[in-house]
Amino acid sequence: MEDLMGYAGDIFNPYLQEWKDDGGRIVGYACVATPREFLDAAGILPYRIRALGNPDKELADAYLARFNCSFCRACLQLGLDGSYDFLDGLVETNGCDHLRGMFENWQYVKQLDFFHYLHVPHLMTEEALEFFAEELELYREAISGYFDADVSDASLREMMQRNNRVRGKMRELFSLREKKHPGLTGTEALAALLLESSLPPAIFEEYLDGLLAVNRDREVSGYRARLLLAGSASDELGLVKEIEDVGGLVVTDALCYGTRAFWALPELEGDPIHAMAEAYLKNLYCARMFDDYPNRLAFVMDAALRAEVDGAVLVYNKFCDLHGVENVSLRKDLEKEGIPVLVLEKEYGAGADIGRIRTRVQAFLERIGG
Repeated sequence: MEDLMGYAGDIFNPYLQEWKDDGGRIVGYACVATPREFLDAAGILPYRIRALGNPDKELADAYLARFNCSFCRACLQLGLDGSYDFLDGLVETNGCDHLRGMFENWQYVKQLDFFHYLHVPHLMTEEALEFFAEELELYREAISGYFDADVSDASLREMMQRNNRVRGKMRELFSLREKKHPGLTGTEALAALLLESSLPPAIFEEYLDGLLAVNRDREVSGYRARLLLAGSASDELGLVKEIEDVGGLVVTDALCYGTRAFWALPELEGDPIHAMAEAYLKNLYCARMFDDYPNRLAFVMDAALRAEVDGAVLVYNKFCDLHGVENVSLRKDLEKEGIPVLVLEKEYGAGADIGRIRTRVQAFLERIGG
């Protein structure tokens, strides 16, 4: 298990190489609004795009202006420099304009043979739900047509059942952080999530079972305060580790590279297309969704109360307008409930930022009495 945990910080690993050598296909996606069950049903490995704190953006900056989110530019850099050449295609979503720019410039330069744009509504209404269901049908047709795969309703239900089983185990694993005596650190939880989409499903589930067995009775000690981490896209293991190294244990989160990726379980009854449309659209908890702030606040508050946090750290990458604005409201509402908040604007993957972040987290821990 320790060897596998080491792969969490790698873009490519021996298991992916073995998958490719055996003729397996891998398709990249980035947004949690992308139902991976369609790729699973086609026998394709869904790979969630990550940058892992990559500080290099020179190639990306030639195509995506510097006032775009540095996470998206870091992902684009890896797409352009060949790090992601093992992918057999991409699924783009309109998570935000920065993410769209990343995908479209990547495709403009690399010209992958399979490139599908999945339109995701910004509202949760009956009309939006029907529109998204139609988009998922087009998504199924694109995968079936290009990869010559039968993505039937039966295979979708089978993958929904399997993924629900894995999501349930992930919920149990992440909940180990929330105990009075936590059994897992935030860094370890994020590493497990990153492995989930960079390992073949059977290997990851076996690894997940092992993680649960080892950590159920474990107790993490040596921390000063229990923290909630929320905000914009962050797959930076180093960032979470820096926060924890100064004493702020991340016992829960509301991140898309975190609980938002798996907390909701799709219903298995009825038409699988409509079931997934509803499950994914209703449970994004993302600032991109108009008029849904009350649900996002409830999701964050539930996590904070379950984990009995001492404070919350709200992060966002510079130029991320969605979460920059969202964090203003979250800070006010969390502090109304007596939860101290630290808002951190940062550059993604910038090593020069680490000293400033450590200092601000240390000062925050002093302020909340940790």
